[in-house]
Amino acid sequence: VQLQASGGGLVQTGGSLRLSCAASGINLNSYTVGWFRQAPGQEREFVTAGIWSGGFVYYYSDSVKGRFTLARDSDKNTVTLQMNSLKPVDTGVYYCAVSDYVSGYTQAHNYDYWGQGTQVTVSS
Repeated sequence: VQLQASGGGLVQTGGSLRLSCAASGINLNSYTVGWFRQAPGQEREFVTAGIWSGGFVYYYSDSVKGRFTLARDSDKNTVTLQMNSLKPVDTGVYYCAVSDYVSGYTQAHNYDYWGQGTQVTVSS
């Protein structure tokens, strides 16, 4: 199983970025897919997760709700994270991850596979 995260970069406050997580060796439609981020010296923080529950249901942390949007591209076995109205506090390394769990999706230890991370830097 491999997860390849991409799309990070440097952007000014208020700007946008789109992150992608491409999977091989696993069908993302059958798993919970989450994004976490980690700023220097801080713990890995939950950002968003997409869960199959009759249809795809998406959950967001309060800090990104209304600004970030998670979506799946089933044909490409990829998830994308559209990030708008970015703030300096959004700076960090962003990781995509896959879990067998439906509950506990905010907890990093519940995820089995992780991508390598992509750096997002928001300048003030």
